[in-house]
Amino acid sequence: MTDHTADHRTDHNDSSDSVRQRALEAYDDARESVSGALGEAPLLALAGGIAAGALIAALLPRSQGETRLVRPYARRAKDSARAAYAAARDTGKDRFADLGFTRENGEGQLRAFFEGLKGTAKASADAAADAVRKG
Repeated sequence: MTDHTADHRTDHNDSSDSVRQRALEAYDDARESVSGALGEAPLLALAGGIAAGALIAALLPRSQGETRLVRPYARRAKDSARAAYAAARDTGKDRFADLGFTRENGEGQLRAFFEGLKGTAKASADAAADAVRKG
């Protein structure tokens, strides 16, 4: 073996060791950062893991078996969500109607509210001006 080949191998080994060492240091730094973050905010890490899992699941195509197994539960969840939305909407409408807030009189009530607000602001400004004059 020539000296040139031996030098080249030594340089290559030194270079490989340097790259390996930097990779190990980067791995250790990343591991420490992640373990520190997990220790400081485990619920945030859990939420991040769940979000990452949901994203991966959304990107992967669904198999026919999954579709067949999930369809009844998905329908039931969708129907429950629709029923919950309708119940909340109807209850909210009824409650607003009980309080006198209807679409028909809502505009008048808003106008009266803003006029009252305007009157309150004017009265407050007048009181402040009087206090300064008497000051």
